[in-house]
Amino acid sequence: MATVDHREAGQDDPESEDEVYEVVDLTEYARRHQWWSRVFGSNSGPIAEKYSVTTQLVMGGLTGWCAGYLFQRVGKIAATAVGGGFLLLQIANHSGYVQVDWKKVEKDVNKAKKRLKKKANKAVPEINTLIEEATDFIKKNIVLSGGFVGGFLLGLAS
Repeated sequence: MATVDHREAGQDDPESEDEVYEVVDLTEYARRHQWWSRVFGSNSGPIAEKYSVTTQLVMGGLTGWCAGYLFQRVGKIAATAVGGGFLLLQIANHSGYVQVDWKKVEKDVNKAKKRLKKKANKAVPEINTLIEEATDFIKKNIVLSGGFVGGFLLGLAS
């Protein structure tokens, strides 16, 4: 830590009080305190070593905003397509063009549920591995990840 001697402009009087400020280097602070390492890992990641915090936030924010904006647009298009298709199906059903065998639909849905349950039980270890890898990445790149989440939410809102 360094101290900075600061005198107000226009005061050359040696008897005036000098203001002393303490400059805190956050990288050194983070390396010396164990709680930081326990929460975010011993190494804050390669991105944190190469780029400043501001650069990481901007990079994360921009990529997050782009992803959020695209997610919003694609979501609207998909919702419109599904809703429009459902509406057309209902109109066709009420007009007599289409007749739905609801017993067969229920039977097929129950079959699909059973298949999904079997596949879901097999996929659990793969999902856990993916979650662990994502958690490690987020811990190592916390500033970038925070910027991405903020940008993503802004992209959804715009």
